[in-house]
Amino acid sequence: MSVQAITRIGNPTLRERSTEIEVHEFGSEWLLNLVQDLWDTQAHYGSVGIAASQIGVNRRIFVFGFESTERYKNVVPVPRTVLCNPIIKITDPTTTNRYEGCLSLDNLRGEVARPIGIEYSGFDAYGNPIKRTVTNFHARLVQHETDHLDGVVFLDRVQDIKTIGFREELNKVGIF
Repeated sequence: MSVQAITRIGNPTLRERSTEIEVHEFGSEWLLNLVQDLWDTQAHYGSVGIAASQIGVNRRIFVFGFESTERYKNVVPVPRTVLCNPIIKITDPTTTNRYEGCLSLDNLRGEVARPIGIEYSGFDAYGNPIKRTVTNFHARLVQHETDHLDGVVFLDRVQDIKTIGFREELNKVGIF
């Protein structure tokens, strides 16, 4: 398919709750094309995950995963996954702070506290069930992308606005 334009903060669609993928849509040409657009767009921008709302499609689906990434060099690989209609259950409420970024907010970063352990469930693009219990970066990534489906961006979760900065500036001082 093709690389899509990123919907940026300020566009009201990023603040809307996305609607579920319907049973009859699993495996459809429309959904499989959307999945390919998401993978193509994620690869083009060097991202580790992208929600459909970030390309202007307000449906409850995102893709994520990587073998390695320049941006997050010290994290364990996350399997490439298509997740539709995700449900998250917190399994370890202990939070950890980490800087997050987002394609929809260009090069802005900010420190976000998130639970370190979750169980997530949902479906792949063909309607096959997915259920995983994960921790650390994998858990953070799924929570971040699920937030997009609820109209939430990471800036909404930043507790100390003094941690917000541009990636390049944070790199200069060794933060990101």
